[in-house]
Amino acid sequence: MKLCIPSTGQNGINDTVGQHFGKVPYYAVYDTETRDVSVIPNTSEHNGGTGLPPEIMAKVGVDVMLCGGLGVKAVAMFEQYDIEVFVGATGTIQDAITAWEQCRLAKATKDNSCSGHGHDHSHDHEQGHCH
Repeated sequence: MKLCIPSTGQNGINDTVGQHFGKVPYYAVYDTETRDVSVIPNTSEHNGGTGLPPEIMAKVGVDVMLCGGLGVKAVAMFEQYDIEVFVGATGTIQDAITAWEQCRLAKATKDNSCSGHGHDHSHDHEQGHCH
């Protein structure tokens, strides 16, 4: 399984989770089988390129995206590409992966996603997403 985490840098596991998933410069991609981390640039239209983040992630085979939070439209876009989204990721890329592995991140759905930025909606998200 491949996890994708928005990243502020291109150093991999020790970089900080980017809080605006669409506008981050990079995405860290973590393979749960091999434990390898690769970093891909965000070439989406948010950064002057083409396409949307879910399209970029789908091309590299991402199954799950971990992020701080995102809006209803974004959750719907990821669902179209069969990419599950978990919210509440903070700290380093490693912190986000560990939180997901320990089932401390909430699965985002169209019903519980954030309507605006800057609000803590972590208590609104459904729990029980353990894999």
